[in-house]
Amino acid sequence: MKIYHGSTVTVKKPEIRIEKFNKDFYFGFYCTIMEEQAIRWATRFGNGIVNVYEYEPDDSLKILKFEKMTEEWLDFIIACRSGTPHDWDIVEGPMADDTIYNYIQEFKDGKISREAFWALVKFRYPTHQICFNTENALKTIKFIESREVHG
Repeated sequence: MKIYHGSTVTVKKPEIRIEKFNKDFYFGFYCTIMEEQAIRWATRFGNGIVNVYEYEPDDSLKILKFEKMTEEWLDFIIACRSGTPHDWDIVEGPMADDTIYNYIQEFKDGKISREAFWALVKFRYPTHQICFNTENALKTIKFIESREVHG
């Protein structure tokens, strides 16, 4: 299966970077099956690069997949964004983009209820992310090409 990673650079050898801020599925290398989304990631600050990989799933890895936004997905993202690590090799599911994450933060801070959160996010466009959280997970993807995209 083809997957995409939006960046400002070509990434032939993906790696897990420990960043200053925790992300939806914690630290890892993030890709998507949606090329348009990778283009949005790549062009956030102007021109960018969409890197294309071949992903070959490995059944021996621990994989957590969220088919859609659920209560479990919401609790998982809150835990990851709060700095709680997990032991999954790969996590896949919808993305909490900036708008959705603002709703998550408001829920986490007690400013809105769970019901209000779900009412706010139900009309957002579909998103997808797959996070490779371990070195073994990174072995399942192979670089194919990179393309420049214009923002």
